Amino acid sequence: MGIDSQFPPEVFNMEEVLCNIEITKDNNTFVAKIQSDIGGMREYKSSNFEEGLEQMTMDLQEEFELA
Repeated sequence: MGIDSQFPPEVFNMEEVLCNIEITKDNNTFVAKIQSDIGGMREYKSSNFEEGLEQMTMDLQEEFELA
């Protein structure tokens, strides 16, 4: 028996999109575009993927903790 049959359909329809993230690479620069209802549209640029991801993660965590 799958998990879908154990719960009513409304349990699975309670998700809410918090933000949309698009990450691209332009030459040697990673560009992350984030859109959220709280913070609006913003863009992060970094030559190092991990540094850009870390900055983005910290900002999103702060944004959603304050919401």
